[in-house]
Amino acid sequence: MAIYQITYNEIKTISRTTFSESGLKEREDLQRLLKHQIEIISPDTLVVAEEFGEWDESRRRIDLLGIDKQANIVVIELKRTEDGGHMELQAVRYAAMVSTLTFDRLVDIYADYIKANDFELDAEASLLEFLGWDEKEEDEFAQEVKIVLASAEFSRELTTTVMWLNDYGLSIRCVRMHPYESDGKILLDVQSVIPIPEIENYQVKIREKRQKERASRSGGRDRSRYSIYFNGEEVYNRIQKADIGYSTVRLLDERKLVDQECFEFLREDNSCRKQLLKMKDEMSDTEVQYKKYRVLKDPELIYEGDEYYVARNWGSGSAKRFADKVTAQFPSITYKLHAD
Repeated sequence: MAIYQITYNEIKTISRTTFSESGLKEREDLQRLLKHQIEIISPDTLVVAEEFGEWDESRRRIDLLGIDKQANIVVIELKRTEDGGHMELQAVRYAAMVSTLTFDRLVDIYADYIKANDFELDAEASLLEFLGWDEKEEDEFAQEVKIVLASAEFSRELTTTVMWLNDYGLSIRCVRMHPYESDGKILLDVQSVIPIPEIENYQVKIREKRQKERASRSGGRDRSRYSIYFNGEEVYNRIQKADIGYSTVRLLDERKLVDQECFEFLREDNSCRKQLLKMKDEMSDTEVQYKKYRVLKDPELIYEGDEYYVARNWGSGSAKRFADKVTAQFPSITYKLHAD
């Protein structure tokens, strides 16, 4: 599709060019510029490495390696060609290679990138701030590896492959970058090709549904649940880990056990690496945006006129720690773990 400039007398066509004709190189220009403004092709992403390739018996390098706000690893590949080549297959190989990265290893990688670029940053503190974490949360880290492909154009073979891979649960975004020339200036038209912006939410939901179905069949994901008992009587049956804090607070409130001592116990708890109870104005923008608390619902505890919400940032280890602490404090409340 052409781009036009509207003047008083006419609608003037702006000529499309190519990166090679414009003298723009892949690494020296596109990669150098985009790593500092990665949101142009990959929103909510922090670049942590450039030309990354720390694996045995391979000289291959990831153009840019990043992490998104959900703590997913992001592999970013750039091409200035008119068809994208076979970059999707290359990127999938890279994604497999980085899928085992731990948070601590990513801190080391980011530290090297900071040093190479002469940034005055602390790697771990910067990562935690970007993610909105108080401390590292391995249970939440790198649950997925996402891929971003940015090229001047994509062949039908490539887009067909990407759509098929996405249909089977991968997350691959294709971003088209068209250069144009106008009055000696190079303009860049950037558009998402896959997923199509108008139906992206629908496509994401379909992909997530299929991921859950596969994980359920393979049994590889922790789907343990808890039942909660009061004086030996089951009150909540097989709740999700994400609901363990809320269900416990609700039980204490319903049984009228929330006195000053109980309230202070709940307010001081940080088993899930988040303060268990928070008022809305105490939450960071990141905690609200990524639903670390249920702020879109009614307050989950009202104590002395103040409204509180319960953290939902639970993993298998933090849920067990919390259950043990609650039972020690309130012996009438016990938990049963269901591993299935």
